[in-house]
Amino acid sequence: MFGIRKEVRKILADATGGDQPAPTYGGHSMIAPLRRVVVRAPAVSTSPEDATRFGYPHPPDDAKARREHGAFIDILTAHGIEVIVAEPGPDGNLDAIFMYDPSFMTDEGVIMLRPGKEVRRDEVDLSAAIWHELGIPVIGDIEAPGIVEGGDIFWIDPHTVAVGESYRTNDNGIDQLAVFLRVANVDIVRVQIPHWHGESECLHLLSLISPVAEGVAVAHLKLLPVPFVQELRLRGWSFIEIPDEEFATQATNILTLAPGKLLMLKDNPVTIQKLRDTGYEVLTYTGDEISHNRAGGPTCLTNPLLRDRTALQPPNS
Repeated sequence: MFGIRKEVRKILADATGGDQPAPTYGGHSMIAPLRRVVVRAPAVSTSPEDATRFGYPHPPDDAKARREHGAFIDILTAHGIEVIVAEPGPDGNLDAIFMYDPSFMTDEGVIMLRPGKEVRRDEVDLSAAIWHELGIPVIGDIEAPGIVEGGDIFWIDPHTVAVGESYRTNDNGIDQLAVFLRVANVDIVRVQIPHWHGESECLHLLSLISPVAEGVAVAHLKLLPVPFVQELRLRGWSFIEIPDEEFATQATNILTLAPGKLLMLKDNPVTIQKLRDTGYEVLTYTGDEISHNRAGGPTCLTNPLLRDRTALQPPNS
């Protein structure tokens, strides 16, 4: 039976009042200023069959992937974000570049997930090694038959996440995740993800929606279920819709560096202009190899280690 790890129970039990050191992880937000982030350098492909195994349109270009990934990191560091670069996964473990999926960070520690894509299961141990090295406690581990991928988890507010039930995240996995999130005082809203093009194609909740400011999200509303859209609107959310033709180029996959400061793929000119016209600062990157060939955007490429939620609070709040 799954449960909270003993060492986390002890940490929580030992917590005392008084002055506390500044946090080094957590944040319970997808739009608070990003202070620290973990990325993983791209692994080397071993054969043309790697593309088939991972479902890529064409065999990866390793040199191009390294150049694009380095430029992506440069953007983050240029905006004052501490970037921790993990070593590449084992040769041939190409999806390991997507750091967001194997684990989920909270204020109380990290939850180790269990990818629904079987060829990605080894990434959990790779991710756990990073958190151990950084001294971040692990709250618990999603166990079989549960599956959960980080791309299906969306922060609605500091005490609520939406979790997509998809081909990559199942009901059993969400049940386990709910237990672990209670440690961090977080509730779950379940969201049904559409079949779209089927099990072989990745469609996460974060494929459909990204928050860009407090209560504002860029979204492809045509694929979001009505109850979820209604739930967000009841909570005061509004939406910036993308054009149909930019869904394939991942216009809905946006990494918010701070409220109103966004990083997204350059191949979405209509959405980019709409955001800029609305007053957002939009940074872009080239991701022909690291994003388009592998079907993962800037959110997927990162695991936010620390977001500064206090920066969202008004003075004297």
